[in-house]
Amino acid sequence: MYYKNLAKEILEGAGSSENVKGLTHCATRLRFNLIDESKFDSDAVKKIKGVMGVVISGGQHQVIIGTDVSHVYNELKPLLGESVQTGKVDIVEEDGEKKSKFSIILDTISGVFTPILPAITGSAMIKTLLIILTMTGLLDKESQTYVILNFVGDTPFYFLPIMLSYTASVKFKSNPMIGMTLGLMMIHPNYLALVDVGQSVKLFGVLPVTLATYTSTVIPIVLVIWVASFVERFADKVSPKAVRFFLKPLITLLVMVPAAFVFVGPLGTIVGKGLEAVLNTIQTQAPWSLPIIFGVVAPIVIMFGMHYVVTIPLVMTAIAASGYDMIGPGFLAANMAQGGAALAVALLAKEVDFKAMAGSTGLTALLGVTEPAMYGVNLKLRKPFMAALIGGGSGGLVCGIAGVKRITFGPTGLTTIPIFVDPNNNINFIFAIVGGIVSFAVAFAVTYVLVKKDNKLLKEIGAK
Repeated sequence: MYYKNLAKEILEGAGSSENVKGLTHCATRLRFNLIDESKFDSDAVKKIKGVMGVVISGGQHQVIIGTDVSHVYNELKPLLGESVQTGKVDIVEEDGEKKSKFSIILDTISGVFTPILPAITGSAMIKTLLIILTMTGLLDKESQTYVILNFVGDTPFYFLPIMLSYTASVKFKSNPMIGMTLGLMMIHPNYLALVDVGQSVKLFGVLPVTLATYTSTVIPIVLVIWVASFVERFADKVSPKAVRFFLKPLITLLVMVPAAFVFVGPLGTIVGKGLEAVLNTIQTQAPWSLPIIFGVVAPIVIMFGMHYVVTIPLVMTAIAASGYDMIGPGFLAANMAQGGAALAVALLAKEVDFKAMAGSTGLTALLGVTEPAMYGVNLKLRKPFMAALIGGGSGGLVCGIAGVKRITFGPTGLTTIPIFVDPNNNINFIFAIVGGIVSFAVAFAVTYVLVKKDNKLLKEIGAK
């Protein structure tokens, strides 16, 4: 009943079910797309017990719930009409004002990448488990168990174009099955055989096919599906109703085969390779920079609800190209710092409810989910948030100087710290821990000192 009532109150603040056009959720937030954004009552929603904050970013109205978000989401779905797209969000509002181009880009990236996170995270943790088991001698790399679990861990990354072809098709309002067909053809075994042979290939005897490898890539398939959405709409218009069922997909595929293999796919590959080159240069020539930068800015990026938009394409590209990324250590430092700041407040607080909230959300932040601590405690009191930025920068500096790498993609917290275990560099894991400890300690100490000297804050938390 608690989640049901919470869902009803949030829906009322969003302007009723008739005002909701799209709904999805991430690890901690409900993400609404609304028909009339002016009907969303931010102040009222913020006051709802169980809501930790509201962020409006990238054309989405994001309601921060915390780790219980899935329960609220499940209660919201039956309250929405069948016309509401749950699990996906539109790019442009048809009934309201058009979004800015920047909002459309952010909304699109979020909608394409957020749904695949569970698969990517789960497989990454399997790879991490395998690293630990083989390093401790509990599992032999030659065993059949290792072989099976290893390819299971690789599966979402290898078939990334397929998953992205589905989510991108949903996002661009085209047929997901046609989209998946386009993704599948780009990693078909026969096409990969042509790539391995390396001989010149011409489509229709005229169009030169660029023999690029699309497995584990991100940008090419998203561009292909985007172009395919326009082709499909064109095919729908020109196909007579009597034969539309088979003529529409036929036209779409016949146009998109040369488009994908000759033009769009290679263009996406060039863009992807350029991004890889930039990331590789930063990670090899200035490896210290990314952990420091994201140690400081990660909470700010999270605050605006852009953490998936900014990091997922970069991290996936980096891991696919280099086998690791250096953004993760920055997020580890930032998360530990948020936890340290909230726990320092919990130590000082005397007001029972606030003390309990600061303590519980601080521990949650250490596990990798920072929004409850950030919105419920640190941002509310301001100085703890500033202390967390200092702590995150300090821990990021340690990780940056030590060149700490995240070996597999996954959330950054105490329970997932093994994602920093590098079988080729044992010291990587140790310095990841050291960086986390430094972040926590600095944020905790700075928060304690700043709050202790601020009589206004001490009164607010019942300590004076």
